[in-house]
Amino acid sequence: MSLKANDNGDEEQFATSLTAVRRWRGSMILVGRCFFLVLVTIEAWGQTPATPAPPSATRTQTVPVPNAAPATPSHGTTTPEKSDGQQPGDDQGAAFVFKTEVREVILHAIVVDEQRRLVTNLDRPAFTAFEDGVPQATTSFHRDDVPVALGIVIDNSGSMREKRDKVNQAVFNLIRASNPKDETFVVNFSQDSYLDQDFTSDIGLLQQALQKVSTRGSTALYDAIVASTVHLKNNTRVGRKVLLVITDGRDNASQETLQEAMRRLQQKDGPTLYAIGLLGDELKPSDSGALRSLADSTGGVAFFPKGLDEVDDITRTVARDIRTQYTIGYKPTNRSENGKYRVIEVRAQAPGHRKLTVRTRSGYYAGEAVH
Repeated sequence: MSLKANDNGDEEQFATSLTAVRRWRGSMILVGRCFFLVLVTIEAWGQTPATPAPPSATRTQTVPVPNAAPATPSHGTTTPEKSDGQQPGDDQGAAFVFKTEVREVILHAIVVDEQRRLVTNLDRPAFTAFEDGVPQATTSFHRDDVPVALGIVIDNSGSMREKRDKVNQAVFNLIRASNPKDETFVVNFSQDSYLDQDFTSDIGLLQQALQKVSTRGSTALYDAIVASTVHLKNNTRVGRKVLLVITDGRDNASQETLQEAMRRLQQKDGPTLYAIGLLGDELKPSDSGALRSLADSTGGVAFFPKGLDEVDDITRTVARDIRTQYTIGYKPTNRSENGKYRVIEVRAQAPGHRKLTVRTRSGYYAGEAVH
């Protein structure tokens, strides 16, 4: 599967996101080998005669750096620290422990009360984040209407032919309700996925992209989600990321699996996914389950309208959700970057509310780099 420029457009076809993913997997093997060679070199260097370190230094965790001062800490980098027992200014036999600074986990959350009404006036003390059941200290918080990077991913298969006019109008209403600084792209997909408009804030260009409809072929839903998630990740200008996926059928053509799509969405700082399943009276639990799982895992919502007339109200609801999210950050107390899944829960309490429900991502994979 590839994200391509539409044949009728004037953009060049750009590199496929899934091909990049598979090349990355291969490159990780090469990186691992290079890392091993570096370790061997360091070990050999460490065996060269040198001035003995004082007894308090730990040989297995230190690298001698004579006459050096600790570097200034920076986000996401390693910071040298004096080992235990070393006094400031004592450079004889000085040794430094390299300590990885933990990256902040950013969560985007929606809060509703007992009647499922949005609650938009909470302050930082109202929230507590938990990772694997352990409370985390909040390091950042805001509730401003900040720009988002939005990916609109619409089923372009043959069964959508009679539905696209109303779907396009509903999506266009969402775009018009967006922050003027939002950056939005449009993907129309069937068996292949076409990037009919790359990131832009130009409403006219986005409207043209929605009208590039072919409505033929099968439905490679998971491929389109994976590629669009990677494309969102590559936008480093905007921190908040959202996917809106609209389809009327089950996946029947993807090379990627539901599990891989879930894993992509659940990377650290991944997008919030909203889904609209136009399955009507023929809806089966197996058809809705995949969309519901994808949305729930990211803090989004899957909607299953009975008719097309409901789609416009749904897109307006999505627009309102995007504009009223809280942003909560914390640095995990568990500093291990082992690629394992971490479960996240956020709770909120406030005077005047008996029960508040916080909707945010259910977890993430720690330290797993995916491109």
